[in-house]
Amino acid sequence: QVQLMESGGGSVQTGGSLRLSCAVRGLHPNRKRYCLGWFRQAPGKEREGVARFFTRNDNTYYGDSVKGRFTISFDDDENSLSLYMDNLNPDDTAIYYCAASGTVMLSDSCLEDSRYTSWGQGTQVTVSS
Repeated sequence: QVQLMESGGGSVQTGGSLRLSCAVRGLHPNRKRYCLGWFRQAPGKEREGVARFFTRNDNTYYGDSVKGRFTISFDDDENSLSLYMDNLNPDDTAIYYCAASGTVMLSDSCLEDSRYTSWGQGTQVTVSS
């Protein structure tokens, strides 16, 4: 069973940057086809997929609202998923969750939210104007 734990949230002003980290445990070392992702949920809003990563070929996908500002990466050696967030604005305020899928065959499967079956507890990001 995959276990995930986020860290790195906090409060910044508009235009600032933050890095979120997620320790990922339980990925099978010989099964290299996982989707890893960052999602967020603001009060009163639906959960939103922010960034996604396919471990087979390092393909990445970003939500329209964060393209060009956020970068997702995965360190194979440390089993650590990161989200680098630049030029933050108040609309980025939310609880951020990392998540992992089971084994998938195609990179595009990472765009299906239902694929993500393991979730972290979340970390708060607050951006003030």
